[in-house]
Amino acid sequence: MKHLNVGALRRAHDPARLAAANDLVQRTLAQHGLVAPQGATPPTSPPEMPDLSALLNRFSGAAPRPVTLPEGASFADETYSCAEGSRRYRLYVPASASDDARGVIMMLHGCTQTPEDFAIGTGMNELADRHGFVVVYPAQSRGDNAQSCWNWFSRGDQRRGRGEPAILAGLAQEICAAHDVDRSACFVAGLSAGAAMAVILGEAYPDVFAAVGAHSGLPVGAAKDVPSAFAAMSGQALDAPDPVPTQTPARTIVFHGSADTTVNPSNGAAIARRAREALSPDSLGRSETGTAQGRCYTRDQCHDTAGRTLVEHWTVAGQSHAWSGGRPGGSYVDSQGPDASAEMVRFFFEHSEAQG
Repeated sequence: MKHLNVGALRRAHDPARLAAANDLVQRTLAQHGLVAPQGATPPTSPPEMPDLSALLNRFSGAAPRPVTLPEGASFADETYSCAEGSRRYRLYVPASASDDARGVIMMLHGCTQTPEDFAIGTGMNELADRHGFVVVYPAQSRGDNAQSCWNWFSRGDQRRGRGEPAILAGLAQEICAAHDVDRSACFVAGLSAGAAMAVILGEAYPDVFAAVGAHSGLPVGAAKDVPSAFAAMSGQALDAPDPVPTQTPARTIVFHGSADTTVNPSNGAAIARRAREALSPDSLGRSETGTAQGRCYTRDQCHDTAGRTLVEHWTVAGQSHAWSGGRPGGSYVDSQGPDASAEMVRFFFEHSEAQG
């Protein structure tokens, strides 16, 4: 197995990087019986790569459907470029935000997903219609990861001014400028690899993002290459460096299923713990339990002395590696449980200066 050369700058289509990233996803899929695991008895003929659309259907239980647009809304297909590279993205602007956007939310999909699939499964466009914010869905390039995963496990993509964080932060700034939205109303959320990249953005660019939503993700610095990525996913993350002190840390909301066998729930707890340490180690805590859409949950919160919610950590009982309260037609969704999308939007805007 090839390791990533994490200390050097890489070409966008570095074969070693692509091979390592592809191996990470292939081994993850093998955990679910979707491809043959490494070391298994080889077939009589070379195996074919799994059909990604079939994999999405297997997780979603339905064939992908097109994104529908209400009257007055747009879902543009654009490309952003900067010195660190370029990425395609979809930009959803509801009629309610065509003249005065309340904010911008960047949504980072998980492995094998697309912006369109993620928009359907999370239902974020419908929430944008209701609340008047803009949603940007960056697309990971197959040239940078064969299975469309964000490269959260690469040291070159974990810091400010480098790689994918630089590209995504630059894109967010461009969208915010175009819609006259300041930092207090700019947010980022993601699922799995997208969640791991979202928390990286929250720490690397707290001057761009006011809050982070991480669903089934991993903490900053949990891995440095493919082997350590698998260790982190199983609950044995590397000891990350201390958070960089900042005057404007990103508030954080975390969702994780207690039955997630792809990314161990200890990773969600580590994201929340790291956020508390960065925001306010002496903050006041509160815990509550409840039931939503057939699943029990625990919500742990911490607040500052003014009562502002700094960190929320939702643990959803019995939930696997899927978006809680997700919509039919998307992949990696669980229609049961609290509505993660609605709760993230509520958390993002409840203390925003742009709240109307």
